[in-house]
Amino acid sequence: MPRKDIYHMTVKNALIKDGWTITDDPLRIRLARGRNLFVDLGAERLIGACKNTEYIAVEIKSFTRPSAMKDLEEAVGQFVLYYHLLKRYYPQYKLYLAVPENIRKSIFEEEAGQTLVDNKILSLFSFNPENEEVIEWIY
Repeated sequence: MPRKDIYHMTVKNALIKDGWTITDDPLRIRLARGRNLFVDLGAERLIGACKNTEYIAVEIKSFTRPSAMKDLEEAVGQFVLYYHLLKRYYPQYKLYLAVPENIRKSIFEEEAGQTLVDNKILSLFSFNPENEEVIEWIY
């Protein structure tokens, strides 16, 4: 079982406040040859108007290393790997990277992070760590 990010419970509580039901903690991706990968959270939400269900998988990143670019490189690599594996095994899930709001404002408003968002490489949402609320969804 993977080690949980320092914001794991914060993001879980923020998603619940935002109307999501946590279905998997973590969401296991079962690969051939007995290998497993784990996305931090799986969640679902009923879309009221059309009574469909929306599924998300969430990878949580705190960006606590001295080099934010190293954290970004690692996050992107993990995101791309999980994105493609989810497309293969669980296509109903849309993957999001969850980051604290201060990280979104710094890393994802700078050129490297902004390029990833503009080119739709990453889908992310930011959260407020103090009041455990989702701040912004960026598709």
